[in-house]
Order: sequence, then C-alpha cells, then structure tokens
Amino acid sequence: MDKTEIFIKDMECIEKSVGDCTKVYGKSVMITGATGMLAHYCVCFFMYLNKKYNADIKVIALVKNNKKAEEMFRSYLDSEMFEILVQDISKSIDYGEKVDFIIHAAGYSSPYHIKNNPVGIIEANIVGTINILNFAMKGNISNILYTSTREIYGELKEKETINEGDMGVLDPLDMRSCYPESKRMGEQIFESFYRQYNIPFKVVRIAHVYGPGMAICDGRVMSDFIGDVVNGRNIVLKSDGLADRAFCYLTDAVAAMIIVLLKGNNGEAYNISNEEEPVIIRELAGKLAKMLPNISLEYIENKDKSGYCAYKRTGLGTDKLRKLGWKPMISLDDGLVRTVSSFQMGGK
Repeated sequence: MDKTEIFIKDMECIEKSVGDCTKVYGKSVMITGATGMLAHYCVCFFMYLNKKYNADIKVIALVKNNKKAEEMFRSYLDSEMFEILVQDISKSIDYGEKVDFIIHAAGYSSPYHIKNNPVGIIEANIVGTINILNFAMKGNISNILYTSTREIYGELKEKETINEGDMGVLDPLDMRSCYPESKRMGEQIFESFYRQYNIPFKVVRIAHVYGPGMAICDGRVMSDFIGDVVNGRNIVLKSDGLADRAFCYLTDAVAAMIIVLLKGNNGEAYNISNEEEPVIIRELAGKLAKMLPNISLEYIENKDKSGYCAYKRTGLGTDKLRKLGWKPMISLDDGLVRTVSSFQMGGK
C-alpha cells in the first residue's frame, strides 16, 4: 500500500466504526495540539467528511508551530472550512468565532519530555486545560473531549483489569509523575468546571496508540522500534523483551474518541485500549524485523529508566466504550504494515 491508499483506508475505517456523524455536520470543531498523531487524524477525518458528504464542518486546528502545521495540512489550506490558529495553550485562548465542539489533545507525553520538560507538561495539562475551559465559558459549547491517559490509574497491584472506577497509587515525588499527576488534575479541572459552570465534557483514557504520523525514536517502545525499521537499522531491545503490551492502532483510537465525543455521557471517562492482541516486546520486535531484509535484533542494557513507567502492565477494561458501539477493527499485523509503509512512502 502507498501512503494515499493507507490514508483512504484509515479514513474509511474510522467512518465505518463511528457510524452516524451528523451531530457534527454544520458545526465547528476546535482541535488543540492538532499536529499530534491523534489530533492530526481527527482533523483529517472531519475534513474527509466535508469532502465526501459536504458536511460543512469548520475545523480550527490549534497549534504552537505554524510552519509544521502548514506543511502537515497543506492540502486543506485553501479550504474555507479549515483554519490554523497559532496559539500557545498555556496562554489565554484568543479566538473570536463560535466553536461548538473542542477536542483538547495538546500536551507532551514522551519519556524525552518527561525527563527534559516536566514543567511544560504540567503547564499544558493544567494551565492549558483551564484556558480551554475559560474559553468554552464564553460561548455555548456543545461538548469537549479531553484526552487523558491510562497512566492516571497509577499502580494497582491486585487488579488484572482496570475499569474506569478504579484508582491506584502515584508517587508525587517520582520525577515521571509530572505526566500522570497533571493529567489527573486536568480531569478534575474539567469536573470542577462542569459542576460549577455546567461546561459539558467527556474524558478518554488512552493506552499505547501507534500508527502513521507517530513520533519515532522518542523513547517509547513502539516508537523506537518503528524508527529503527524505517531507518534500516537493527532493532534495539533495551531489556530482556519479556514485558507485554497491548497496542491500539490509530484509527481504532480516533474512532473511539469521536464516538465518546458524540455518544458518551457527560462527566464520565472511557478507556481506549485494544486488549485483544497483547504481545511481548521481544515478539513485537521480531514481527517488525521480518518486514525488511537484513534487520536483526540487538540487546543493549538501558541503565537510565527514569522516564519510563515501572509498574507491571494491567489490562484496561473497555466494556463501557463497547456499549457505545465501539470495537477494535485493525489487527496488530495489519497496523504494523500500515504504519511502516506510511513512513517508507514519505509519512511523517
């Protein structure tokens, strides 16, 4: 598959999974952090609906880096239904037109930023969230979707599956807690604005998403492995590779986000995860190594684990999300092929 074919298949997959999107037709949607992987595909999906159905959806892509945004969204720049809003999320939101829906996805999450920019993470998740909600109070917002993380659950030693009502322990003096603690606080900020000012919202707690447009070589397992394959390097394992993960392909995650935005209950959280194909890290590396000739596995001990979560992985329960009509549609093997192919054909 080439890049265009992958993109079309991905958009069709989201559409099939979401189903009826007419609630957003003729409305405006602001998407923060729009150059991020998940937010980027949200932008693309709404613009896809505009092209296919003349849906009249106005998309406002809030970004920090205008040059990056113009390059990423160059095919939409001439559309009157698309607008780039250059805005630091930690500053007051300056936008004068009506917004009906907001997908708040701005922020940093990689081990690199956890180690090198913890204050920036906190500002985006706390100050940025307050700014979004203060902006929402100025108009008649239909709904806001907040992208949170599975990491807010902390450590739950006795649980095999984590559901939305469970909550574990986080050490506030652990250096990497800047991310999950500030995401937890972000959820509470939404809850407080909802109770005090009646600003509607939904939360999605997302786990291990990968796909076209993902950042590569940012310190996360899938990111580093994909980066190795795309660059023709041997895949480097920095552990024994026996830990397991469950990865969710991008289209399944974006479909879940939009389903929750349009069909979820206000003031509630929904887990997004694909637990149908858990895989040990060594097996994942082997699958990717087989995609290109002359790539093998290397083992290098990583002594600095300060940016990584040390908790034993616990599965995320998605029954609540499935009751809204969602189920994962892309297998791990298919998702890996789509992701690697998108980079080989010039994906970013």
